[in-house]
Amino acid sequence: MEAPKLLGLGGWLGVSFVAATFGAFASVNAADFYAALVKPDWAPPAALFGPVWTCLYLMMGFAAWLVWRERGFRAAALPLTLFLTQLVANALWSWLFFVWKRGALAFAEVLLLWVLIAATIATFRKVRPLAAALLLPYLAWVSFASALTYAVWQRNPGLLR
Repeated sequence: MEAPKLLGLGGWLGVSFVAATFGAFASVNAADFYAALVKPDWAPPAALFGPVWTCLYLMMGFAAWLVWRERGFRAAALPLTLFLTQLVANALWSWLFFVWKRGALAFAEVLLLWVLIAATIATFRKVRPLAAALLLPYLAWVSFASALTYAVWQRNPGLLR
């Protein structure tokens, strides 16, 4: 692979993991808080979240790179701007939930995130169907996370506003 394409891949992976890192800062001290929450029986163990998100961020960065490589940023401005916007929304959820303990806002925000991911998939599909397909596990996980956010928020009115 030629150097500019390789640098582009590193750039899109880097952008994705910057968002991951920003979100992770919010949850760095969240273990005790998460353990204290009343969760539904179907909630996964806390140890599962890190590996799942790592895989998803890798797929997200690679998907964005495929779109960028196909058209460049100018010709793919809408899909790539949607991608960047959903990354911001993704990182914001952790702050709303773990730091600010705003269950209602975290739930509303995760629904917005879902819409942004779906829009990103739709626009990626027009440029590079494989890029859209790479985001489908992310959409599935955020669908699950939406239900989990709602369930946890409802079960913890004293801890999550």
